[in-house]
Amino acid sequence: MRLGEMEVLSLVAGRFRLDGGSMFGVVPRVLWEKKMPPDEKNRIAMAMNVLLVRSGGMNLLVDTGAGEKEDSKFHEMYAMGPWLLPEALGAVGLKPEDIHVVVNTHLHFDHAGGNTRRDESGRAVASFPNARYVVQKREYEDAVAAHERNRASYFAENYEPLRSQGRLELAEGEVEVAPGVRLFPLPGHTLGMQGVLLESGNRKALYMGDCVPTRHHIPLPWIMAYDLHPTVTLETKRRVLPEAAREDWLLFLEHDPDSPVGRIEEEKPLSFRFHPVEA
Repeated sequence: MRLGEMEVLSLVAGRFRLDGGSMFGVVPRVLWEKKMPPDEKNRIAMAMNVLLVRSGGMNLLVDTGAGEKEDSKFHEMYAMGPWLLPEALGAVGLKPEDIHVVVNTHLHFDHAGGNTRRDESGRAVASFPNARYVVQKREYEDAVAAHERNRASYFAENYEPLRSQGRLELAEGEVEVAPGVRLFPLPGHTLGMQGVLLESGNRKALYMGDCVPTRHHIPLPWIMAYDLHPTVTLETKRRVLPEAAREDWLLFLEHDPDSPVGRIEEEKPLSFRFHPVEA
């Protein structure tokens, strides 16, 4: 997909399942199950759609999926499929060594697990050996001071080896990390969560991270119970979605298993319709 001078590709880094009730928060099951039917364990199918951006001679990756370091118990709990990112990169002619920048929207395991891999000795090392990794400073600080409510989502081996090697950069707010590629804070799921705003040829696209994980989370009150600050998510959506509709941004949805890219139109104030676009 072209966005002005950029090449932008949504790649599937893996598939897994999460509890449907948790994914839709206060929305009753009778409503959400019509859109995303659960399995016998109440889990719904999810994708890990990462973003590859080629801009100004740089290869930039947004999020890395869950990786392949965890044990069979972890894989069974989340019905976690294989890590597909190296294969997906290979299909477009790239190797892990070709990635220059990795941006993590946040440091939860399904977004940052692929940051590192185990070497022959079992140590966690950078999966993308020539890349610098970028996350918001607030996100890193919250990860290293995780509490009972969020501790199960943060695995230190996904980011601490990078930090100790000086490879993890801590950004504050909006920062351009490549030509036309800007960090875009989207707080709510975590206070340090960020999206990535792309701008080229008078067109814009936004990678939404967990602010709007699937197309079914476009309506303002459809917010995950996983969000640490759901009312902040609500205000973020109130701020961002009207602008995205008005300026016809492409939206990349990280966890939608069927429609990872689309546009929205505002049918009436703060009510939006999603239109899928071929990825």
